Amino acid sequence: MSICILGIESSCDDTSAAVLCDGKLLSNVINTQEIHRKYGGVVPELASRAHQQNIVLVVKEALEIAGKSMRDISAIAFTKGPGLLGSLLVGSSFAKGLAVSSNIPIIGVNHLHGHIFAHFIRESTESSVNPTFPFLCLLVSGGHTLIVLVKAYTQFEILGSTIDDAAGEAFDKCAKVMGLGYPGGPEIDRLASTGNPTKFKFAKPNIPGLDFSFSGLKTSFLYSLRDNIKNNSNFISDNLNDLSASLQSEIVNILLDKLSKAVKMTGITEIAISGGVSANSGLRNGLTKLGQENQWQVHIPKIKYTTDNAAMVAQVGFYMFVDGKTDSIDILPQARLSFSV
Repeated sequence: MSICILGIESSCDDTSAAVLCDGKLLSNVINTQEIHRKYGGVVPELASRAHQQNIVLVVKEALEIAGKSMRDISAIAFTKGPGLLGSLLVGSSFAKGLAVSSNIPIIGVNHLHGHIFAHFIRESTESSVNPTFPFLCLLVSGGHTLIVLVKAYTQFEILGSTIDDAAGEAFDKCAKVMGLGYPGGPEIDRLASTGNPTKFKFAKPNIPGLDFSFSGLKTSFLYSLRDNIKNNSNFISDNLNDLSASLQSEIVNILLDKLSKAVKMTGITEIAISGGVSANSGLRNGLTKLGQENQWQVHIPKIKYTTDNAAMVAQVGFYMFVDGKTDSIDILPQARLSFSV
């Protein structure tokens, strides 16, 4: 009998549903909330309201594209955290109601585990190489920057994490200072493609071990703009591409330097990146080059699976269901869920 998982993702501002059967992805529907752009960031109350409006239609469309009904679904996997509590509550409440009405189990999935296993998502017509255990994963998103030793499907060890801002936050906050739109990371990436990455230098953090810090870099970037604007009121617009390229280069170098240290410490050369910032072309190109130079086996996810999506939730849910792990109906979402949970 086929194992079909309905995945639901609602941790932030993307309402998503996916259907995965026997390890093959059949559908992945994402509704991105555009309303937050005019506010320069996600407004939690507006996000939860939008999830309420979108979730029924998104789930319905995912089932239709997959050619499945709820009678075919073995379990419902949903994001239990971390994320915005109001948004998480919409997804978890809907999953619970649907599970009870269909008399099937539910599975709470850690959003960060989902990002790591986005590499294992396989569409029905393709076959490719998964990362092999153990592997190192550089997980980089708007809210998290981690180096994770992935030992098995449910066994992880955090080797390094950020002590303040995440890399994605640094991109978005610096973009906002330059007057760019939200989200700022993709716009910086676009502008950096025609800029000089060595034009400007900013303060680098001096953090021991494998932990990260980006608050100092962000502050240095802000002070650099302030000082140069005193002499040229058009400094940002005159140097927008070079500023973007220089900032991106600094962030990517910090990430890859720590990753290189992790490889030396562990001896593991099976490397993956994941999370929203893994879509950044500078990071993807830099890791590819570094991997070739050091004979690493590098795994870079498809762009469409780097951002929040239900396919990755369904993928983790599939592994958990096969392993006999389901949750009781009283499971609660957690905004600050630990990575290990």
